[in-house]
Amino acid sequence: MLSLEEVIGYKFRNSLLLAEALTHPSMAYETQKPHFDNQRLEFLGDAVIQLVLTEKLYQLFPGFSEGRLTKLRARLVSREALHCFANEMNLGSYIMMGKGEESTGGRSRASTLADAFESVLGAVYLDGGLENARATLDRICSDAVKLVAESPEEKNPKGQLQEVLQAISPEGPQYQVIREEGPDHQKSFTVEVHWKQMPMGEGIGNSKKNAEINAARNALKKELWKELSK
Repeated sequence: MLSLEEVIGYKFRNSLLLAEALTHPSMAYETQKPHFDNQRLEFLGDAVIQLVLTEKLYQLFPGFSEGRLTKLRARLVSREALHCFANEMNLGSYIMMGKGEESTGGRSRASTLADAFESVLGAVYLDGGLENARATLDRICSDAVKLVAESPEEKNPKGQLQEVLQAISPEGPQYQVIREEGPDHQKSFTVEVHWKQMPMGEGIGNSKKNAEINAARNALKKELWKELSK
């Protein structure tokens, strides 16, 4: 397996910063000893990601109003989007966490992955400055930014996906909730969309509807039906 530095394309001068970014708070709880964790870096990384991607959108769409830019940014910096970026990096496999947290699905938990993604970017910023953080984000998020640039107007991803798939076959996509997390007042749903019994994409959201929309959006990005229709 590649090192995380190879995956993100950045070599840390201070390896302790990377270790801190990848340490889940459950480590301290399980060992009952003082232990650093990634929560402070998460706080910093959130601001770094917001700044870099806001600047990118500001440059890409000089004629857009504040409101339209805010909506575009939400597509790139939402918890769902950060979770997708982390998944694409296989970030969960690098996180250090307590055995209890791991046994309950911590490595694939959306909130854990989104937080770790922010932490890693916070660590890059502290270690190498804003330019290195910007370059790292560009490498990781370039496809998502390109998608936003090509389709700045928010469309209905579920409708789009159905149109694409039913142009190939009468069979439409099917959505299935594969995971529910969190208390009733703060639920997180993970949905997988299938077509011809094959998984096309996955998405998370604070409601089943939002999770389905994000799953459809993920499927549109992956375009796996092209492989099935060959």
